[in-house]
Amino acid sequence: MIDISEIKLSNAQIAWRAAQDIQDGAYVNLGIGFPEMVASYQPEGKEVIFHTENGVLGFGAAPAVGEEDWDLINAGKKAITQKPGTSFFHHADSFAMVRGGHLDVAILGAYQIAQNGDLANWSTGKGGIPAVGGAMDLVQSAKRVAVVTDHITKKGEPKLVESCTMPLTGVACVTRIYSSLAVIDVEDGHFVLREKIAALSFDDLQALTGAELLTTKGVDALICPEALA
Repeated sequence: MIDISEIKLSNAQIAWRAAQDIQDGAYVNLGIGFPEMVASYQPEGKEVIFHTENGVLGFGAAPAVGEEDWDLINAGKKAITQKPGTSFFHHADSFAMVRGGHLDVAILGAYQIAQNGDLANWSTGKGGIPAVGGAMDLVQSAKRVAVVTDHITKKGEPKLVESCTMPLTGVACVTRIYSSLAVIDVEDGHFVLREKIAALSFDDLQALTGAELLTTKGVDALICPEALA
């Protein structure tokens, strides 16, 4: 089998690919950590309104190093900036926006995704996120739930599986997966392959996936910019 480490996408490339599918004018919540990178790669000409669970809507880009105002942070405790239209509100109001179905997209990381769309992205194990947190509300309330993730674990085990063995964040909630090897939709209880890295054969990709991959509309090449900051 081909050496995956030589051809897989970087986190920046995965984030870039996910950003291309966000519609102009969408209200979007990005999970803590890796998913936050998506905000850095919005296509020109599109306006995306980012929401953070600690009570900010429509915030701007990260400030330059040394210019942070630590009273302005997102849910991941990273510094943000204001821009015209930025609004601030109570934490409870923020969750009312989430639970009220006002977010168009939620983009999160994952430990496991099942073929029916179940998501596991928290763990009580060593080094794991200690609680399910607001992700539970996001995945059941956002109009579209996407995952950005490496295709396999550091141990080489599939993250895309028939059924999750880790604690669930949400049930049948994921609609699209942007992995380091492919773009995959969840439809009718199955993984449907939309795009894959050209250097990887379908059979090799299937061998790295813990559930059957279907192809219903053809498979496009997964192409991202080579160098991303």
